[in-house]
Amino acid sequence: MKESLFAGIDVSTQGCKIVIIDPADERIAHVDSLNYDSDLPRYSTRNGVLQGLGIGCSESDPHMWIDALHHLFQNLHSLEFPIEHIACISISGQQHGLVALDAEGKLARERSKLWNDFSTMEECRLLTKAVGGQKNMIREVGNSQKTGYTASKIFHMVRHEPDIYERSTVLFLVHNYINWFLTGGTAVMEPGDTSGMALWNPRTGDWSRKLLDTIAPDLMGKLPKVLPADRTIGAVSDELVKKYGFSPQCLIDAGCGDNMYSAIGTGNIHPGILTISLGTSGTISTILEKPYIDPEGEIASYCDSTGRFMPLLCVSNLANGYNQVLDSFELTHDRFTSMIRRTPAGNHGRILIPWYTGERTPDLPLAAPVYFGFQPADFTPENLCRAVLEGHVLNLYEGFRRMSLQPEEIRLTGGLARSEAWVQMIADVFGVETVPMEGEGAALGASLHAAWVWNREQGRDASLSDFVSSFVKLEEKRRKNPISKDARVFGALKRLFQALSERIRGKSGEDPFILRRALIEAAKAAAPSDPL
Repeated sequence: MKESLFAGIDVSTQGCKIVIIDPADERIAHVDSLNYDSDLPRYSTRNGVLQGLGIGCSESDPHMWIDALHHLFQNLHSLEFPIEHIACISISGQQHGLVALDAEGKLARERSKLWNDFSTMEECRLLTKAVGGQKNMIREVGNSQKTGYTASKIFHMVRHEPDIYERSTVLFLVHNYINWFLTGGTAVMEPGDTSGMALWNPRTGDWSRKLLDTIAPDLMGKLPKVLPADRTIGAVSDELVKKYGFSPQCLIDAGCGDNMYSAIGTGNIHPGILTISLGTSGTISTILEKPYIDPEGEIASYCDSTGRFMPLLCVSNLANGYNQVLDSFELTHDRFTSMIRRTPAGNHGRILIPWYTGERTPDLPLAAPVYFGFQPADFTPENLCRAVLEGHVLNLYEGFRRMSLQPEEIRLTGGLARSEAWVQMIADVFGVETVPMEGEGAALGASLHAAWVWNREQGRDASLSDFVSSFVKLEEKRRKNPISKDARVFGALKRLFQALSERIRGKSGEDPFILRRALIEAAKAAAPSDPL
């Protein structure tokens, strides 16, 4: 090859994106994306999800993801892009989705349950009971059982679709399935995404035999072997070589989950940096040298894609509340920010618990939103905008505070990071300097991982940090520091949110009414205050 290019492909819930980098020239050579709903309408999805499957069900047809790849590859071919120079491809996949294949390599189940499927609450309860309770479950797999994870999806198939389970010979995750397609039939897993199944323990690096046997005696035989994440798994298939012009020497990286590659795509590859992704859901992650196990099982314990560990907090509700406010009051991001400027930090004691459609952290699948401190006349656009913004960021912080970490810097990615109000609010609530990211997120992280892995396998002195420093860019002009004069207000606000959250869940704690009064007094002392 005259030059080596590296492709990262993010197969997400709502769409698919490819980023191809040229490390020699330190440039992004190609970016393309598609939306499943609009670009592949024959699948009849809404936000990438099939409709009409029942309460709590969130599923997609895996063929849609393969068609998306063909679409992106055909675009490359049509543009006469030098596909033959792509040396390695790495796949970033939405985590936790279950794909089942039969002995002929066809889908044993025509749909894949996705990460946001909440139909397996009973299976989670039964599995937890079978191993002796929550503490034993966390000892077994380093995580609690959540409906989002893969273990309960497999158990749901065993209990409700036994014929499909019997036909299945391979059970794996979304990015593993895409790798299987790219290589023409290689079925392997890697520690990062696998640690999100709640079947494999990131601390011990092994499957839980007790849990496997509880689900089905033959389950172990249906799970591919787990290989290290920092290596390739094979070459691109002959079919793709002939159809699109890939080089036969183009290798396929082990790939990983989208959260792991989002970390790389934001330069979060060393301890001390916190990545917050602001999208449909909200996630917080960091890199640690040793595994982090949450004794309550709400913060996920994952491996990363470099041989280290990545605790991850996920809240289900984030863009939904914000988008509802924008739609209801016909606001743009900028107009929303203007609304926030009209209200003080702490919102005069008006607070929102934003659990709109159940919540993952805290683990409350049946939760509903709670408005506290509002008089009937208080439901104005300005007050609601402030309550939604503070509520969502406080909900993120409430989970994060249990990690007992003090990051040096927060890096933001995702659609909501475009909003100045969100950037400043995160800096204020977390009390940490915060900067949005330029770049392409998980797809960029995947391409950087591909370059790193390929160069190491070629015997070159390659550091992931070198690739990251060349491509990961910070929006320095939008960097925000906490507003010092509002620090006391946000301290009081965080205590109030914690007390409310605990009281709603039946836990003991501080009196929210007393804390509300303290918040109002702190706000008076801080006034006048420009919230942004």
